[in-house]
Amino acid sequence: MAHIYLAATRKSSGKTTLTIGLTRALRRRGHSVQPFKKGPDYIDPLWLSCAAGRPCLNLDYHTTPADEIRASFARALAGSDLGVIEGNVGLFDSVDLRGAYSNAELAKLLEAPVLLVVDVQGMSRGIAPLLLGYLAFDPALRIAGVILNKVGGGRHEANLRRVVEHYTDLPVIGAVPRQPDMMIEERHLGLMPSNEAQAAESTIDRITDLVGAHVDLDALARIAATAPIPPEPPPEPPYRVSCGTPLRIGIAQDDAFGFYYPDDLAAMRRDGAELVSFSPVADAELPDVDALFIGGGFPEVRMHALEANADMRAAVADFILGGGPAYAECGGLMYLLERLHWQGRSCRMCGVLGADVAMHARPQGRGYMRLTETEAFPWPHWRGDGEIHAHEFHHSAVVAPDPDWVYGYRVLRGQGVDGRHDGIVSGNLLANYAHLRDVGGVDWTARFLARVRALQ
Repeated sequence: MAHIYLAATRKSSGKTTLTIGLTRALRRRGHSVQPFKKGPDYIDPLWLSCAAGRPCLNLDYHTTPADEIRASFARALAGSDLGVIEGNVGLFDSVDLRGAYSNAELAKLLEAPVLLVVDVQGMSRGIAPLLLGYLAFDPALRIAGVILNKVGGGRHEANLRRVVEHYTDLPVIGAVPRQPDMMIEERHLGLMPSNEAQAAESTIDRITDLVGAHVDLDALARIAATAPIPPEPPPEPPYRVSCGTPLRIGIAQDDAFGFYYPDDLAAMRRDGAELVSFSPVADAELPDVDALFIGGGFPEVRMHALEANADMRAAVADFILGGGPAYAECGGLMYLLERLHWQGRSCRMCGVLGADVAMHARPQGRGYMRLTETEAFPWPHWRGDGEIHAHEFHHSAVVAPDPDWVYGYRVLRGQGVDGRHDGIVSGNLLANYAHLRDVGGVDWTARFLARVRALQ
């Protein structure tokens, strides 16, 4: 039940690449590694899941109560011998003056020792006041070691080690040299998702070879072993809907659509759903299913292949326009519109919803959302305290939304479809930019399945 928290002094310090390499390196040594990622991000967890050989779980203060974070963390950790938590942004960064929702607060909640990743490009003696400041800023936080990243060479490393040893008690457990081929290709939403990178395994192995050779894995494991054992978690939630005959839910999974939370999919299975994968890019027809779930991804990158697969576009349109229940998020919403415009080209999509969608250079919606359900919301209504917390991150925007569209959400914070609404309701379809999580009592998976059952 050992665990460690990888955090950095600031974003873009190479923390994700290091975490991927450390996860695979520990796995090579025979450890059963359970990865975690702070925040709602989909892309880093795809890489970490690939590196670990098991699903990476998200830990997100904004959508999940602290007790639920602790419980899900303990349950996932119980099936492994070492947990690796990757932070986001900087260790103490937070929009809250007192640091609420920061990496430091999550590390304290989970009683995880912190390894601080420092991008040392152009740095020498100045690393000492930086580390001393981090150590003094929150005495309740345990920073247990430092990893020097993007080191310029042997002389640079020796000088940094001498400075850290002289001015602090922090052990330097790694000094990873600056290597251009350590970078994973990036694009507008961040790191390229591993489900799309054809050479993902070789990329991870290359990163692992470098990281494993320059980080003391034995020291890392010893530090992780000092973490207290998490309290016994409550049992998994029971079935929340009457199961009856298992439902078959078609889920779009390929190199265009791959943004799904593993624990949400597990909740669907617990509630009696069989998830049947299909590819809007490659498959000619839909499987025999009771409903569709089309999640986020990068449909613009594969828009020509999606257009060329006219049989699948027609099958999806026929299913939804014929009354079949469906749920779509972000990239899934884009796929259900008329045409997708990007880089001076446009391609035909499914045409279920009568408007186009266009990609933009800058994000059109980014960050956490607060939503309330309207009277038109098609699933059983949420029984919570009024607001649903979700998130969005999209460079696309709907071109001229149909003024007659009916929406399932009012947007209190965020952009959604038009700045005021999200969740287009058309027949038995709900399609939105918001990404939901089945945490904090939102229970969206159970409510979606209840809607599917009610239509049978």
